[in-house]
Amino acid sequence: MGLVGTSGSGKTTLILKLVQHFTAQGLRVATIKHAHAGFDIDHPGKDSMRHRQAGAAQVVVSSPRRIAHIEERAPDTEATLPQLLARLSPCDLVLVEGYKAHPHPKIQIYRPDNGKPPLDALQNVIATLSPDGQPSLDDTQAVAHMIMTHAVPLQDLLA
Repeated sequence: MGLVGTSGSGKTTLILKLVQHFTAQGLRVATIKHAHAGFDIDHPGKDSMRHRQAGAAQVVVSSPRRIAHIEERAPDTEATLPQLLARLSPCDLVLVEGYKAHPHPKIQIYRPDNGKPPLDALQNVIATLSPDGQPSLDDTQAVAHMIMTHAVPLQDLLA
């Protein structure tokens, strides 16, 4: 299930609440977040950054509790959402922040007080949530139910 909206609409806040809600129910949740600009999860002086700076196209950092995979890509070769979904370990639910142009089902988050209009020309929007809407953007239980009702199997998005 995707969550889309303009910057400052509350997408990340809602995803955090939903992840907590679903994991409290025993579900294994994965998230994918689209970043519009360059970003870096590495830190200067760390071996992983030094590996990349030396020219490694991919760096995997692994410990008993966590794995990070950093892949350098040529300009304009961004991975598609299906490609990213195919890389995930088995999970019960994937929440996607962004990727508004992809045809997966999504919920639009709209906050009128941030001064930006809602997004338009979106595909497969099952609902637009706002603080005063039904359900309310703040009703995590109702939003979670909506997600579980409208989520599609992962294999449908990989086809």
